[in-house]
Amino acid sequence: MEGDVHDAESFGFNPESSWHANVRAQTRQGKRFERVRLVDDPPTEGQRFLMASGLGNVEAGEDIRNLYRSEAQRLGLPNDDFWLFDSRTVVKFVIDDHGVTLGVRVLDDPEAVVRACQARDAAWHHAIATAEFHARVPSSR
Repeated sequence: MEGDVHDAESFGFNPESSWHANVRAQTRQGKRFERVRLVDDPPTEGQRFLMASGLGNVEAGEDIRNLYRSEAQRLGLPNDDFWLFDSRTVVKFVIDDHGVTLGVRVLDDPEAVVRACQARDAAWHHAIATAEFHARVPSSR
């Protein structure tokens, strides 16, 4: 199907993209952009879109890895969606029962930060690089 969100060619590196340009500039200065995405099996269309667009983000300099949600649950990882900045600040998303993001909570207390760092490290250890993961997931076509 033409235009399918699984078609990675539509989502490669784009030097005109402000996000890609920023990632390139920051990583050239030695900064790191890393993330682990939890993916259902089979992936939802939204997750397929994120995997396809993630290929361009990786080419820009991000290190994005993927982990099946069932594996994250087996490992006892939290079901929270969060960002961790410099291992000092946690931005935890507040999401309702319908998957709608209601806002965020910014946390910098040591206990919350350490829990987030532990979850990140465990997820990172078990996650698979985007290109390899993308190649393993069967097309929905």
